[in-house]
Amino acid sequence: TSYVLPWCKFLGPVLNCQTQQRYFDMGQLSKDHIPEYFSASALAATLNYPLWRASAVGQSGFVVSTLSSSACGISPTLATFVYAFRPPFKGALATTSGMAWARFAIFYGSDRGREIIREQERIEMVPLWLQTIFPPLAVSMVVQIINMPVVRASITIQNPASDIPNIRESIRHIYGKGGIRALYHGTSAGILKTVPKYCTAIIMKDYMDEVLPVPDCRSLTYQNDLLFRSAKKSVVAGLAGAVLTNPLDVIRNEMFKTDKGLISTVVGLHKELGWNFMIRGIGKNMIAVSVPVGSTIFFTDIFIQLSSRLKNDNPVF
Repeated sequence: TSYVLPWCKFLGPVLNCQTQQRYFDMGQLSKDHIPEYFSASALAATLNYPLWRASAVGQSGFVVSTLSSSACGISPTLATFVYAFRPPFKGALATTSGMAWARFAIFYGSDRGREIIREQERIEMVPLWLQTIFPPLAVSMVVQIINMPVVRASITIQNPASDIPNIRESIRHIYGKGGIRALYHGTSAGILKTVPKYCTAIIMKDYMDEVLPVPDCRSLTYQNDLLFRSAKKSVVAGLAGAVLTNPLDVIRNEMFKTDKGLISTVVGLHKELGWNFMIRGIGKNMIAVSVPVGSTIFFTDIFIQLSSRLKNDNPVF
């Protein structure tokens, strides 16, 4: 039996709950919601730039002067965050643009890729785990390689001691020291960090989609239930990606700072900090990674719900 809530009357034809439930598979909607995916990625990247900056500084081991912050009564522990939220925001536009298109490509590409795979004949011959993991694995690897020069340049100029003014000059500086190879220094660690992070986040997002109960469309709190469902999914996915990949973040950023190779960097970190290097900056990273990734997932859900309501093409949301 179809049921229309008072606030849903303007949405047009009513779908029964069984029909509405199928719209919770995000992959089935991805090709119709490209602007929503990109808008969510851009908004999350812009809002979370200071958090990314704090994480980059903390994991790279850059020294933040605490003289001015101490004078203001701010503890040294918070000095990194104070620095991250204070201008000048060097490279902010290039950094947020790079993060925006990268997350869009990864999240949209993963959902769309899974959709394409499941449309193929004999799909039953492809293991379910492969259908889930292959799209984010492939897309995130390509994105990481393309983005690598901007990523390295962005992190380099976050050093408080650096006098490089912007991303363009940072790229020139790095290129001048070692050519193209220098711009892609740390790619191996970057792939080892970025690919598992997004694969983990997307797998957890899809898992939570499967296990979280679908809100009852007849409930008077249906809209709030949708929001809470999206929030739970986003938080779990973001935290999983941040915690599991923190050691690789530390290794990559140390490679940027020292220009050493992967193995030399790991050996040096272990010699200096022991296995504690794996948790260096983890507090900042849990915020700087989990919040942007989680908010990207959450904003995507919200934008799709809003646009569907406005377009009157999906009265579910």
